[in-house]
Amino acid sequence: MSGLLVLPCHVATTVTPMLVVAVSLAGLGSAVVAALGIAAFAQRRSGSYLLVALALSAVLARSAVAVLTIGGVMPFGPHHTAEHALDFVLVTLVLAAVYYARRVESAAGVNR
Repeated sequence: MSGLLVLPCHVATTVTPMLVVAVSLAGLGSAVVAALGIAAFAQRRSGSYLLVALALSAVLARSAVAVLTIGGVMPFGPHHTAEHALDFVLVTLVLAAVYYARRVESAAGVNR
């Protein structure tokens, strides 16, 4: 494989109408889910809900990164790095939400 350029499966070398539709639908879905997470936090006002709302907002940010790349604002290299950084942020926030919720339950004396 010497001399061959091997690209990951999710790399699009050209912007196609189907890619634009897919990114648009993903962005719309992410915006709805992030808004629901923010609304849930506004109602509950707890730390775990805040962390989940932020994690869902990270999913929305991934769609924003895709839009910036399709629009030619962000080159692929930084796009790829930003996506993986947002994946890390998302997982960290979800784990923190679970940890926070369990810690609050333990402090309140709630049994499993």
